[in-house]
Amino acid sequence: MSEAAPITPPRSVLVTGASSFMGGYLVSRLAENPDIERVVAVDSRVPTKSLMRRMGRAEFLRLDIRRPAIAKALASYEVDTVVHAAPSLMDSAGHSPAIKELNVVGSMQVCAACQRTPSVKRLILRSTAMIYGASSGDPAYFAEGTPARREPRRGYGRDMLDVEGYARGLARRRQDIAVTILRPQAILGPRIATRMSAYLAMPVVPVAFGHQARLQFLHEEDALAALEHATLRRIPGTFNLAGDGVVSLSQAVHRAGHLQLPVPAPLLTSLIGVLKDGRVPVIRGEQESYLAFGRVLDTTRMRGELGFEPRYTTLQTLDDFIERGRTEPAIGASAWRSLERRAVSAATALL
Repeated sequence: MSEAAPITPPRSVLVTGASSFMGGYLVSRLAENPDIERVVAVDSRVPTKSLMRRMGRAEFLRLDIRRPAIAKALASYEVDTVVHAAPSLMDSAGHSPAIKELNVVGSMQVCAACQRTPSVKRLILRSTAMIYGASSGDPAYFAEGTPARREPRRGYGRDMLDVEGYARGLARRRQDIAVTILRPQAILGPRIATRMSAYLAMPVVPVAFGHQARLQFLHEEDALAALEHATLRRIPGTFNLAGDGVVSLSQAVHRAGHLQLPVPAPLLTSLIGVLKDGRVPVIRGEQESYLAFGRVLDTTRMRGELGFEPRYTTLQTLDDFIERGRTEPAIGASAWRSLERRAVSAATALL
């Protein structure tokens, strides 16, 4: 592993998406850092009272990043570092035209504002591993330069492919700005609400018949720590983020003490909607391939160049989500683990 880049805290940092878990808790962490002179939190929605209290000395601005007001904010506060955490990832209401506009048009406006503001020297973009898509022809591990075998044509993955393009365009036009793109795997934890956490929390979990998806997870605390790590250091580039190890979807369901319901992959979305009492399904159509094939990332650059090491492995992340999250097991998780240990022992004895 190469030496970690030195810590060079920003003087004035602006974080978009401040009402979200990732944006709000990052603001809280940065506001506690005495080496940072000013922390500005931006969102079109007002954070909850508890989240606002956590932000401490940070200044909250209620504004829409799709409007020119974001450029005025960057100039007024002489912002040198922008953390763009606003693109919607966790909304269970689906990928509406309004969400797409926020993701794509909002990000375009943020990049344009950074380009016009001389004080800005860093942009950290929270992207996603969804940009790699998911298919039967995928490699065992996706490195940052590995193209998707089947690019997402809709949904959040498609949005972030476009947004990453805007960020790289900014890096070309303003070569004095260090652009850092972070691609986290599926984030799990006891507090954060994501589509994957809602899916794994179902007592009866529909799975794609005949497939065994390979999964990685990133703990919510590691996701926040990675964002903070990148904010405090000038490390341009694109980096995958994931905990060590791989679990199968079947293993994840069993450890939670839940039951699998094998169904044809095209029926996953509609069936999940039925099992969620007719509410909008937590898994959208564009994620059916992911639940069939999974996705695994190569994190060599995360450790070697970014200098970041997650505290939680994939399995530890899953177990923490199960133990401290909102899962309601149909069968006790401890009973499943006991069966796993006995099965391993029996298999070992036969060798």
